[in-house]
Amino acid sequence: MQGIVIKSTGSWYSVRLENEKQVDARIQGKFRIKGIKTTNPVAVGDIVTLKETEENYVITDIQDRKNYVIRKSVNLSKRSHIIAANIDQALLIVTLSHPTTYTGFIDRFLITAEAYHIPTIIVFNKIDIYTEAEKEKLTKLMAIYTKIGYKCVAISALKEANIEELKTIMKDKTSVVSGHSGVGKSTLLNCIEPKLKLKTSEISESHSQGKHTTTFAEMYELNFGGFIIDTPGVKAFGLIDFDKNELSHYFLEMRALLNECHFNNCQHINEPKCAIKAAVSTGEIEEFRYNNYISMYTDDEEENYRDKGY
Repeated sequence: MQGIVIKSTGSWYSVRLENEKQVDARIQGKFRIKGIKTTNPVAVGDIVTLKETEENYVITDIQDRKNYVIRKSVNLSKRSHIIAANIDQALLIVTLSHPTTYTGFIDRFLITAEAYHIPTIIVFNKIDIYTEAEKEKLTKLMAIYTKIGYKCVAISALKEANIEELKTIMKDKTSVVSGHSGVGKSTLLNCIEPKLKLKTSEISESHSQGKHTTTFAEMYELNFGGFIIDTPGVKAFGLIDFDKNELSHYFLEMRALLNECHFNNCQHINEPKCAIKAAVSTGEIEEFRYNNYISMYTDDEEENYRDKGY
């Protein structure tokens, strides 16, 4: 029998069977010794084959994934953690205050999603609490990312502003929701699907950060069609198994100019006659995007927490 993994708790997996029955299952031992370089051999969204034993259900096989999104694992003995698999689109929840999501984090997420062929919609939440300066910043960022090619939506999950627009985007698709802790993912999901009644928490006043209310990734069915995957709050996205020579290919505005560089192997840092650096100097490519490219190229993870320009 086959099913889709809707929740992973590390040792047990909740699987939704083709007849919509939900069962708990373990993985067959061999998955643990396949040399997989991730902390979790099975992820939410995986299509799996199961067999029923006298004691429980056992996952015996995993279908090839069409895509997945990963983050660096907190377990240093492994290289990465698969957040979710077989995704139609990612919703990156961003807030300009309480807490602040910096473009360093946004761009790392976008580049990771681009590398794994996952379209991303940038969802700016909490617009009901923004100051005039933050509203101005919101307008500029939305214009910049829209010009690059990303769909942007400004919402307030708390006040239910522009939620219908977001529902239209999510209808009949499998969407993964990600972002820092405290950006309002659980509040948003409760707004979109009130029956979920997900736990939410207050923002820490001392650090302007959210507390983790989602411990494991979990998939939910939407009453208007489609599925949503809620993920734990992510502090940072590390670039895993990236070839630095291909990093610029995942910046959409750079990709269009790569053939115009004088050198075929141009890395757009110190080389002369570089089309990318020329585009930055004329404003065709935003300076903060180029700075984020440099920080990724040099693996400066601190750029997740501070910005140059935005």
